Amino acid sequence: MLPAVTTLSIIKGDATSPQAKGPKVVAHVCNDSGGWGKGFVLAVSRRWPEPERDFRAWHRQRAANDFGLGAVRLVQVAPELWVANMVGQRGTRTGSNGPPIRYEAVERCLTTLAEHAVRLGASVHLPRIGCGLAGGKWPRIEPIIVRTLCARGVATTVYDHD
Repeated sequence: MLPAVTTLSIIKGDATSPQAKGPKVVAHVCNDSGGWGKGFVLAVSRRWPEPERDFRAWHRQRAANDFGLGAVRLVQVAPELWVANMVGQRGTRTGSNGPPIRYEAVERCLTTLAEHAVRLGASVHLPRIGCGLAGGKWPRIEPIIVRTLCARGVATTVYDHD
């Protein structure tokens, strides 16, 4: 039997303070150059040191692991709370290949994230991923979220920060 499709909720608030009961995953997009220091990651680092530490070690050891576009690492930060570091952007600057966002990589990340969320029985909480410094467009990101997470029955909330 297929899971019931859930709707995407968009609320005002802080994605690092997820509004739900039970297991939760806070998800965000990272770059493939190992940079961590601008955008939503600053809010993540203010709340929990583990995701940044894990991301930097993952990038440093990339020759021996799966680090790269489309890869995801879940980092547990509390008993029922994880942060998903998702590599969905190429570098950090807009150049001849356009903005850093890589929609195909974001889709691979969210497909993997959906598998983790289903296994954990977790809801997913995120900002408008890929639409800030990565230069992505929400009309392209939102359908990816709906197709990968909501279609799998994963309760998903997007937070618009004040």
